[in-house]
Amino acid sequence: MSFGTIKLNDGNKLPAIAFGTGSVWKNKEVTEFVEQAIECGYSHIDTAAVYHTEKDVGYAIKESGLDRQSLYITSKYDGGDIQSAVRDSLDNLGLKQLDLYLIHAPFFIPNQDFESAWREFEKIKEDGLARSIGVSNFTVEHLKMIIKSAKILPAVNQIQFHPYNLTQYKETLEYCAEHGIVIEAYSSLAPITRFPGGAIDAPVAKAAKRLGATPTQVLLSWVRAKGAAIVTTSSKKEHLEEYLAVADLDPLTEDEIAAIDKAGTQGPPRLARLWALWPFVLLAISLHVMYRHFWSM
Repeated sequence: MSFGTIKLNDGNKLPAIAFGTGSVWKNKEVTEFVEQAIECGYSHIDTAAVYHTEKDVGYAIKESGLDRQSLYITSKYDGGDIQSAVRDSLDNLGLKQLDLYLIHAPFFIPNQDFESAWREFEKIKEDGLARSIGVSNFTVEHLKMIIKSAKILPAVNQIQFHPYNLTQYKETLEYCAEHGIVIEAYSSLAPITRFPGGAIDAPVAKAAKRLGATPTQVLLSWVRAKGAAIVTTSSKKEHLEEYLAVADLDPLTEDEIAAIDKAGTQGPPRLARLWALWPFVLLAISLHVMYRHFWSM
């Protein structure tokens, strides 16, 4: 069984699982890992200008030998002139049209003029440079600034989404559902990779035992149960196959979903939260040292 597709509010269809290329890999590795993902059965490849992987993804697409209609390609805008940016992405990828083009984050919008930026995105769709347009990392506040004057609604909002931030994103999820905006979830495995030992471990393990599945597969099943598409990644073939095998599992029961939801409201374990913040602490310390050094000169 395949993951299938999700129908977007513009009538197009979105493959329900994507291989993401945002990890810190060397250029050669990006090409190899994208080729590996395509060979495993991933038809949706997610990239972005800010990842600096578009050319490598484009090479992998070419090397796959598949016709353009067999692959679904997403890229994202990261600032500057919008029309130039989308054309640069197309050139880097060796494509004439993207399947999905997203505003990568609200802070990339020039002068924070959301209405003007979205008009440029609507033009991208109208000119046939992208079949669908959407956003990423947008809250309700950001979405409202676009939708109040939009002729074309965003088709997708790609956000970090897992049980520990379900409460945080409740309003965003409801608003997107109200407007037919599909959620694409990234970092959904954070409860395992970044916040192990937390409250959701028990209900996830219980569901995994019933299904004969891994905790990773249960988390991805939870995302599917929320109606979201999945953006995931790995350099390991066995993990890519593990993710795809989720489509063959029985769905989670309502009780299992509710138990994971409830556990998620407790948030990640305190130690894991502090550990996740450590890189930002190091950055702050480095900036402080540089500042003191500068003013002591």
